[in-house]
Parts: sequence; C-alpha cells; structure tokens
Amino acid sequence: MTQVRLEALEAALARGVPPLVWIHGDEPLLVQEAAQSVRDALRAAGFGERQVFDGGRGFRADALLAETGSLSLFASRRLIELRLTARPTREIGQALGTAVAQLGEDTRLLVSGPRLDRTSTESAWFAAIERAGFVVPVWPLERAQLPQWIAARLARQGQRADRATLEWIAERVEGNLLAAHQEIGKLGLLFPRGELPPEETRAAVLNVARYDAFDLVAAMLAGDAARALRSLDGLRAEGEAEPLILWAIADALRTLLRLHEARRAGRPQAQALREARVFGPRERSFVQALARLDEDTVRAALQRAARTDRMIKGIDPTDAWHGLEILVMSLAGAPTLAEI
Repeated sequence: MTQVRLEALEAALARGVPPLVWIHGDEPLLVQEAAQSVRDALRAAGFGERQVFDGGRGFRADALLAETGSLSLFASRRLIELRLTARPTREIGQALGTAVAQLGEDTRLLVSGPRLDRTSTESAWFAAIERAGFVVPVWPLERAQLPQWIAARLARQGQRADRATLEWIAERVEGNLLAAHQEIGKLGLLFPRGELPPEETRAAVLNVARYDAFDLVAAMLAGDAARALRSLDGLRAEGEAEPLILWAIADALRTLLRLHEARRAGRPQAQALREARVFGPRERSFVQALARLDEDTVRAALQRAARTDRMIKGIDPTDAWHGLEILVMSLAGAPTLAEI
C-alpha cells in the first residue's frame, strides 16, 4: 500500500483512484476533506453509486463483505465507504483484506477513521492489503502552520488578512480546526472580498481554542513559552486533570533522555528517533529540544517533575498548578519568578 501525504493526495488521485484508499488521523476536519477529495475524483471518473457503512457499535463485517462481493444493483460504478469510529479490530481488518481481494473493476473502497497505531500497521491483515491502494496519514496541523492555513482558507473565499490578524485568529482557534473552519466561513459572510478590516475581524472571531496536554508539550519542546503558558492556562480552565498533564510532560522528558543517551552512545539520530517511536511532526519538536536542552537539564527537569507529582498527591504542600507552571516555563526557556 502506497503512503500518500495529505498535500499530495489530489495529484495522486488525478492519476487514478486505486481499489482502496484508507485515510486515518486525529484531525476530523482534514480527514473529512481528504475523504471528500476521493469522492470527487471517483464521481468525475463515473462512479455514481455510493454506499456507506458505519463502523461503530453494531457494525457487521459480513454485511460489508456481502456488498463488496455483489454486483451493483444499478450496474454502475460504485463507491463503498467504511467510516470507522475507533481503531479497526482484527475481525474488521481481516474482512477488509477479503473485501479488497474480491473487489471488481467497477467498485472502490474508501476507509476513514482515527489514526492507525503500530499494532494495526504491523499486523498480518494489514500486510495482506498493503498493495491494494493508498494509505493517507493525516497529521495534526502544527501551530506554526496555522496562520498560513487560515490564509489559504480565506483566499478560497476571496479574502486576505495581514500577518498580525492571521496570528490573532490562530490564537483563538488553536487546536479546534472544525471551529476554525466555521469561523473562517463566518468571515466570508460578514465581510466582502478583499482585505479584512483588522478591528472588525477581531470583534467577529470567537475564542474557540481547545488545548490538550500534547499541545502543551509541543509548545514546551519548541521553546515557545507564551504558547506553552497559554496552553497550560487553557487546560486549567477546561478542568484538565493535573496527573494527565504531568504524565505527558514526563513522558516527553523520558523520551528526550533516551535520545540524549543514544547520541552519547554514538547511534544515528534517525535510528534513535525510530527506536523512541518519535514520528511525523513530533520529530522536529524533539530535534529542536535536543539542541536546546542538554542531558543534565533534562535529568533535573525529571527530578522537578517527581516533586510536582508529590504536589499533585498532596504530599508536598506547594500548589500543583504552580509547580506545573514552573516546570513548563523552565523547559520552554522562559525566566521564572520563583523556584519550587
């Protein structure tokens, strides 16, 4: 199965749609839009019939197999879709392998759903269908890419904004591309084509940013102290559990430590990253952090994380959120007002 980058999907589809296209990722808007690109390409190629299976509770793999093995009711070219709501089970994977093997020339299969983990991609059933078509991994949009992504969306509706306005919008929609899509569409309704008026635009865009612990870690590793603090404040406002935040930070620190040890042992960085299971956009964040945070700093941060854990458990009387802030700011490269 050919891995196809999201930005190269339309060009790949223009050369022909293979029997199977599997789109997987944790950004629903981008997964939906990639799936629509496949539908559009097939419609242009004469695939006029479409049947959709919901892969949630109650899904029967034998029903999918019966459909892929049958002739079209209208004797037309058709698309069969499977929309997964969770990572595929072994039963679903084996059914897809059988389905691909029995697809006729006039039938295509589109699978979309959450990111495939290593257990899935290294399974026997996945190997059985790997030559059938395209696999399209959809990675979360990095924060640094968000202003340009917004600018591209505005351009589609004939609008543009200055850099400061794009950055301001990005802060308000970070971590929530579905809401960002809605806000950009709203700007298309509120304002005419051309340059957006900065003040009116700021008044119109809602604060729909959402944060998770991994956004915080990405900002921390990148040395973006302002964004890291904004993420931490957002997590606190949303009621995120302190242990989950600390776990994400400590897990990143342990990974950094393993990468430092691998470097000291003379192993190539690419090999060390693979062994640490650092893939995709995370690679750049960890490479940046390796250059900025030496091994002693990482070890000291792990000790600080252990003390923060005692705060969370109530063993240390210091406020746990204050401990998390000091830990995050020290790793993001910001001066702190007080040590813990």
